[in-house]
Amino acid sequence: MTDITVHVMEHIIKFFKFTAKHFSLPTHRNPVHWITGRDMRLTQLGSVSCFHILICFVCIFQHVTAQTNTLGLADGFLSFNTSTFAVQLVKDSQTLYSLKPRASGSAFDFIPADKMSLRQSNGNYHLGDVTFRVRKSGSTTWVNGDTSSSRRPVTALPAVAPVLAAANLSPTLPSNSLISITREWVLQDNQLQLLFLIKNSQTVPVEIGALGLPLEFNNIFTDRTAAQTNELCSLFDPYIGQDGGYVQVTPLLGTLPPLVVLPVGKSPLEGWRFLPESTSASPFYQSQTFEGLYEWQFHTLAYAQNEWAKVTPWNTPTSAILQPGETRTYGIQFRLAPSIRDIEQTVKTANLPVVAGIPGFIVPSDQVAKLFISHSSSVQAISVSPAGALTWTANTNAKTSSWKGYDITAHSWGRARLSITYADGTLQTVHYYITKAATQVIGDLGSFLTTSQWFNSSSDPFKRSPSVISYDREVNAIVQNDPRAWIPGLSDEAGAGSWLAATMKQYAQPNSAEVTKMEQFINQTLWGSLQNPDGSVKKSVYFYQPATVPNYSYPTSINWGNWWSWNQAASFATDRAYDYIHVTAAYWSLYRVARNYPDLVKARTWQWYINQAVLTVLSMTNGKVGFAGDGLMGETVILRLLDDLKREGLAVNATLIETRMKSRATVWAGERYPFGSEMAWDSTGQEGVYAWSKYFGNNDTAINALNSILAYQPLVAHWGYNGNARRYWYGLQRRYSFVILFDHYFLRDNIYGGKLQRIERQIHHYGSGLNALPLISEFESSPSDFHLLRVGYAGLSGPLSNIDQAGFASASFHSFADTLKWDGYSGDYGPNFSGHSMGMGTYIINHPDFGWQAFGGNVIATSPVVQVQIRDSLRRRVYIAPLGTLLTLDSGAFSLVEFDPSAPSVTLTMTAVPDGSNGAAAAAQGRLVVQQRAQILGVPSLKPPPAFLSDAGAFVVPFTNGEGKITLF
Repeated sequence: MTDITVHVMEHIIKFFKFTAKHFSLPTHRNPVHWITGRDMRLTQLGSVSCFHILICFVCIFQHVTAQTNTLGLADGFLSFNTSTFAVQLVKDSQTLYSLKPRASGSAFDFIPADKMSLRQSNGNYHLGDVTFRVRKSGSTTWVNGDTSSSRRPVTALPAVAPVLAAANLSPTLPSNSLISITREWVLQDNQLQLLFLIKNSQTVPVEIGALGLPLEFNNIFTDRTAAQTNELCSLFDPYIGQDGGYVQVTPLLGTLPPLVVLPVGKSPLEGWRFLPESTSASPFYQSQTFEGLYEWQFHTLAYAQNEWAKVTPWNTPTSAILQPGETRTYGIQFRLAPSIRDIEQTVKTANLPVVAGIPGFIVPSDQVAKLFISHSSSVQAISVSPAGALTWTANTNAKTSSWKGYDITAHSWGRARLSITYADGTLQTVHYYITKAATQVIGDLGSFLTTSQWFNSSSDPFKRSPSVISYDREVNAIVQNDPRAWIPGLSDEAGAGSWLAATMKQYAQPNSAEVTKMEQFINQTLWGSLQNPDGSVKKSVYFYQPATVPNYSYPTSINWGNWWSWNQAASFATDRAYDYIHVTAAYWSLYRVARNYPDLVKARTWQWYINQAVLTVLSMTNGKVGFAGDGLMGETVILRLLDDLKREGLAVNATLIETRMKSRATVWAGERYPFGSEMAWDSTGQEGVYAWSKYFGNNDTAINALNSILAYQPLVAHWGYNGNARRYWYGLQRRYSFVILFDHYFLRDNIYGGKLQRIERQIHHYGSGLNALPLISEFESSPSDFHLLRVGYAGLSGPLSNIDQAGFASASFHSFADTLKWDGYSGDYGPNFSGHSMGMGTYIINHPDFGWQAFGGNVIATSPVVQVQIRDSLRRRVYIAPLGTLLTLDSGAFSLVEFDPSAPSVTLTMTAVPDGSNGAAAAAQGRLVVQQRAQILGVPSLKPPPAFLSDAGAFVVPFTNGEGKITLF
């Protein structure tokens, strides 16, 4: 039995004891004996026995948490077929039981019909329910209504075409509801619709302060195998864009047609509210394997006045007044898009507005963003909130009449909402996040990490000094103590995150003073304290064991009784492969600095740093470290390391790394769903699986991973959700044949790395920056697939939004409507920035609808030569899509790119220091690498003139007065 399995079982037994205590189960025996009938040590059990224990435990837990059934499944169903869907409603409630695409030829269902028997109690939300808050005019008290709270069979009404089914919801509404509601399932113009007819049944006006439509889709992973989860389940994300809003429901495979939920009539997606349910029974709502459900809110004023009073909602809260006897209809429609890439076209087909943002909706203040609008009705007015945050000017970039373009210029910092009103009365909102100039943001980050987060205490018993350590922005203090041992312990993602960001920042934008501190950290703390002489890496250097450090004052205000308050032995364990990636990245970053900015590095040679990176990778893959066979977040750095080993002619080490990586990739090539993790489901494995599968030519596996990413990384006109990869589950490892979660013990990143500890959909956690790497890489190989560029660049841009005006970087943004703020802890931001630094660049394209554009730059001329000012945060990478050519700098910074398509030729202007940076070190010369990423018919590979010398695969470009120039033909 592996140590990992023992660790898992230990927590299950803890939870067993918790359950036994609260439900009067026998506790006098060894829990293993209680379930198996044998007195054994946990470590004597095999994996199969552990599986049986888990199943028994789930049965026990489900038994003691049984609920009363009120949905009416036993009374049967109503079934309908449209040309697109096979539809089933629960007869008693007329809520949606099943929605299957008829053309799929499979049993795929967007609704969790197979889990409905576990979700048939009061308080379980289903599609067709409705929630509201209403009050009589003049009253200050809202009356709450919720059709799920006290469910009774609704009153069926005659259904005449196009109505498929109709019901009066009065039996399941509160007696004082003030309104009557008729619900209709309608087939209008061959499109399935769900309508609610809200009638004021009073003799005085009634105000609707909140009106929500709960959405239930099959995002339940509980008790499913990896195959079942990937083949049966979906994820859903909103575009909270008022009348232009919609919800996309994407099957996890990434290859099946997605469902697009759109408004009918004036039914704006004004708010997006998480729906609370009981979490005590299977399938374990709001847990690692069941994120939970949300509702589409048409009106939100009643929440804005109460639960949301301390936040700024995504959209302006509204209410509606119904006069006595007046009826207003709200509704949604269900459309199937041919593919994920066709979601926007499906929205347009429904005669709703679509916008495309370049480079996306996170905009550094030194970049001129582009917004392209397509709608059948003309733009009547545009406004912005806060006032003056953005300005806009119409441009002539669009090449087709169906699009209208605007230049967007930023003037403030933080969130900004652009409201577009069309001549037909449609209101669409586009959500931006504005940062400082991109290079300044990176400079601020490095400064904050190496000053405010710099920990230097010679008396620290845990040998954490000197280091860049976790930080609490809400109290502006270093986190020296936390019950989660890894957070102040410099390891795991949440403890290593800050120093990882600080070291990767030196790779991206070296600063002399910061490099000096990073050398101190690596040579005094990382090597010898966090990392052992054999290359193994500890899970934490901090621990809770007062007897071992009697002179250390552990805060008595902290509860040290949870499992995560590790003792020294648990903290010093070296069995988690993820921890090794961060250490590898630190060494590789300093190798890059030492090699390309040699005057900055004093303590070690570049050879020592690159050899330490190799040692760490080899230690990770020696067969003794858990999860080394899974894709690991941030492991693209190993691919970069391998490339550098080859460039340096270090063939022996390159072969060692390549051999270890190939053995992993060979295993993945034999698996249908190889992107696993230490959790039940996660988005951490796809990056590594894609990278190495592509490297070794396992293209089917690489595309498999890529499609998985596309399913959970959406493209919408909202800075928070655009390119925001899913990251919220924690639990058991992929290769178990079951998925079980007890939410008291296995929780997700806000629990493990945040200050506000709760389970929720995170915005721009590190999944954004890391999962963007495969998307960008694949775009470089397929430069006509602009969907990959748009989503990938959005993910790469996400980490910029985490950095505040002083340079502090938060782990993630809290998405719940009552919070909408950045978490107070720095947490595990580091892997996010790692992805950003390895993938960010400027991407020059000639789009069929938008013409010449630059993601990360400003196009200042298009004829006869395309001229682009480079404005991304690194100024190190430029990709010219029409040529399929990637240009990278080991040292120096791109300033201007001039591309002559007719030659073709490219003239590059470089500077010693990135434009707009503050404190960045000056490069002595430019070191340019030219790579052909895509073979394009009739396009030759670019080369510099013979006069330019080559060193380790880089062309050396001399600088004069801090500037250099080279033309490639």
